[in-house]
This record gives sequence, C-alpha cells and structure tokens, in this order.
Amino acid sequence: MQLKNEIKGDVLTVTFAGELDEHIADPVKEKLDSLFTNPKITKIVFNMSELTFMDSTGLGIIIGRYKKLKGTNKQIFIARPSPGIDKLLKLSGIYEIIRKI
Repeated sequence: MQLKNEIKGDVLTVTFAGELDEHIADPVKEKLDSLFTNPKITKIVFNMSELTFMDSTGLGIIIGRYKKLKGTNKQIFIARPSPGIDKLLKLSGIYEIIRKI
C-alpha cells in the first residue's frame, strides 16, 4: 500500500495505491491523521483509482477518519473508485455520509 498526497490550495488529495487491509491499517491511519493537521486544508479527496483491494478494515479506516473530522471545517470526498471498490462502498452505505465526486 502506498499513499500519495498532493495539496492544491485548500484541497488535500490522497491517492490510495495497492491493497487497503488489516496488514497496513495502523500506518495508514497515522499517515492520514498527520496529513489532516494542516490548518490550510478544508477539503480532503480520497482518490481510489489505484486501489486494488479493500476489506472491512479499509472501510473502518475511511469511516474513522470521517468521524475524526466530523465537526471540523474539513470535508471528505471519495473519487474514482474502481467498479469493485465502488460496489463495496455502496453496499457499506458509506456514500450516505461521504460524498462521491
């Protein structure tokens, strides 16, 4: 799993590449949380175009980050999931709390 990040203005784009599962969960959470501390950022886009696999642990990471940022001035969006990842996200109901763009 690789996390690539890019900041343009007030938008942080995090690209997930590889597999997001229990084996990589803790380092991913730590990295994401450290990126979110930038006070300039108000929008966070999770680009999932390079994500090849995600299990329930990956869903938990996404939901956990949403909960951490709820009530702040930061919004999370999901972008470009593959058909398989998109189906998992739809079935989980995550699009009811995090908008797909």
